[in-house]
Amino acid sequence: MKRLFTLILFFVGLVTYSQSDDNPLLVTPTVEKVSDTEYDLIFDIQIAEDWHLYSQYNPEGASLPMSIAPAEGETGYVLNGKATESETETEFSEIWGMDETFFVEEARLVQRITIENPELTQVTLNLDAQVCKEYCLPFDEDFTFSLTGEVVSQTVTEVDEKSEALSQSLNLDLKNTILLKSTADNSEGDEKEGKTLTNIFLLGFVGGLLALLTPCVFPMIPLTVSFFTKKSEKKSGGIGSAVLYGFFIVLIYALLSLPFHYLDTLDPEILNSISTNVWLNVFFFVVLIVFAGSFFGFYELTLPSSWSNKADSASGIGGFIGIFFMALTLAIVSFSCTGPILGSLLAGSLTSAGGAMQLTAGMTGFGLALALPFALFAMFPGWLNSLPKSGGWLNTVKVILGFLELAFAFKFLSNADLVGHWGLLKREIFIGLWAFIALLMALYLFGFIGKKYGKISFFRVLLGLIALAGAVYLAPGVLQKEKQPWNQGDLLSGFAPPQFHSIYQTNNNCPLNLNCFKDFEEGIEYAKSVNKPVLLDFTGWACVNCRKMEETIWSQPDIYSLINDDYVLISLYVDDNERMLPDAEQFDFIKPNGKVKRIRTYGDKWATLQAANFKTASQPFYVLMSPNLEVLNSPQQYTDRDTYYNWLKVGLDRFNSN
Repeated sequence: MKRLFTLILFFVGLVTYSQSDDNPLLVTPTVEKVSDTEYDLIFDIQIAEDWHLYSQYNPEGASLPMSIAPAEGETGYVLNGKATESETETEFSEIWGMDETFFVEEARLVQRITIENPELTQVTLNLDAQVCKEYCLPFDEDFTFSLTGEVVSQTVTEVDEKSEALSQSLNLDLKNTILLKSTADNSEGDEKEGKTLTNIFLLGFVGGLLALLTPCVFPMIPLTVSFFTKKSEKKSGGIGSAVLYGFFIVLIYALLSLPFHYLDTLDPEILNSISTNVWLNVFFFVVLIVFAGSFFGFYELTLPSSWSNKADSASGIGGFIGIFFMALTLAIVSFSCTGPILGSLLAGSLTSAGGAMQLTAGMTGFGLALALPFALFAMFPGWLNSLPKSGGWLNTVKVILGFLELAFAFKFLSNADLVGHWGLLKREIFIGLWAFIALLMALYLFGFIGKKYGKISFFRVLLGLIALAGAVYLAPGVLQKEKQPWNQGDLLSGFAPPQFHSIYQTNNNCPLNLNCFKDFEEGIEYAKSVNKPVLLDFTGWACVNCRKMEETIWSQPDIYSLINDDYVLISLYVDDNERMLPDAEQFDFIKPNGKVKRIRTYGDKWATLQAANFKTASQPFYVLMSPNLEVLNSPQQYTDRDTYYNWLKVGLDRFNSN
């Protein structure tokens, strides 16, 4: 489990590095001539505070050791063994169970080479390393060394000039920017964020209630409450202990979200990067499939027994500390049932715009739902008699959760499919899979598949009918839209792939078959030629609210006609990170503070365009502007139909009045 957790943090770090502006290593390459055929190529490395860089000699089976090698295609010289290293430190790693060797604060690497080609004037070496603190980031860079003491090449100057020019092109010369400031000053965004946090809290609370109904948690309620009420000489003492026990349960689950706040402060866009990273979405898909298998009873996921044994031993200390460890024991012992639900909550929160705050809200709601029964039943012990007895119904709840996990897993696979442009999980296939999962759930509840636990109850039959109705409702979604007896759009909006991601549609990748541009400059040039205002749409392939806006708001006839007839739609996908820009359009974006961000993909470019000009990284984000970049109305985000329609009308009226 420790190794798995470390790999997860490394994967998160990988996304951080690809998107982050902060690099914990500063490398200065220099050259010292030893003889006519030998040179020392030197890496002087400054390491940021609290970070450490692993040595070439870090043992096998631990964190990845550093390596130095000729860059791809390099010939004409050989490396004389490994580089010599400056002073390192050694420390035992509990994760890997061995001593690790690393640098802190600074490192000096001296790689001696022997020249085989006397005409060689420069050498490029690749430095591949891993730098870590609470999590790890990869470092994989090429460094060019001049063997003549002259400037390595003029390419660097040309790249700098290109970067400066292209950076300037992303800083738009917007007019009437007072409307942008008015948007930043109002409290509407804070109000929406508050509502979102409340919704996530309630979602976590519901997840906690579901966890209560699992075989790992439910039987512990009467046992734990009886322990508190019998152990205390006074009833008030037992109640106080149970309430404190419940408080510690909430605290433990809330604390689980703290590391993600640190990731969020390292790079404000890290959680958004997680949501749109292809391989992390595939990872979440696999994890949820594994969780579903656990709920189906194929195997059991548990934390190491040593954890629960240590926590249980500490719970006998007494007082506050003992009660805290009792709560910790509950969290560990019940992991096989709560883990899959928490995994879904973790994945769902990290893939939303609110990031770590939403995760904390969800975790707190989850912990509160688990804690309430212990406090309430301690206050009113007579209520224990009204609890149903443990039995097969608990396993039924667990299997139902397994089907829900399975359906949720395909949402993450769909995200990966959309961002990666694989075209594997089209809308009709996705809906068909959900319909099939709903049918399997119905068959299970009716007793046709799975283990049978006595007579099937009325409540189980009722749930089976609901699942069957869901399968029937979803089934027509595999047909062409024109042949469907009803439209599942309202229910599946934002969850299923967009309507244009269809096996029946291959000629238009724009929402609702609208005419749209996916390049800002091309869209602006077209708007100038037809003298129409621009609807600038910052969106994402994996953006749930973007799909909801398109399928429930844009599809309204009056709004659709406004966008189609009176505006030029420019849809910029900020998570389009699998499509590389042409080499001539790749550059280093220079920020006002002098920091540099690499622009290599279309997603990099459009995300930077949004952040640089509108100071936000959330989607959907809509801007109305004229072809000469005059802002026509305050930017709009996820909203209701009437607000959006009036917003479009105001922008159009202002354009026509100019």
